[in-house]
Amino acid sequence: MDIIRIILSVIIPPLGVFLKVGIGGHFWLNILLTLLGYIPGLIHAVWVVSSK
Repeated sequence: MDIIRIILSVIIPPLGVFLKVGIGGHFWLNILLTLLGYIPGLIHAVWVVSSK
């Protein structure tokens, strides 16, 4: 299941975070990072999906 989350995190970073932790601090932070730039949102999403 983590492979699918990582793939979704590469395509749409907030979606991967949402599937892992739900709506919370990490989700909103990821949306903000993705809006500021795709790469920061991508890095954060992959980190959240792989660490928790």
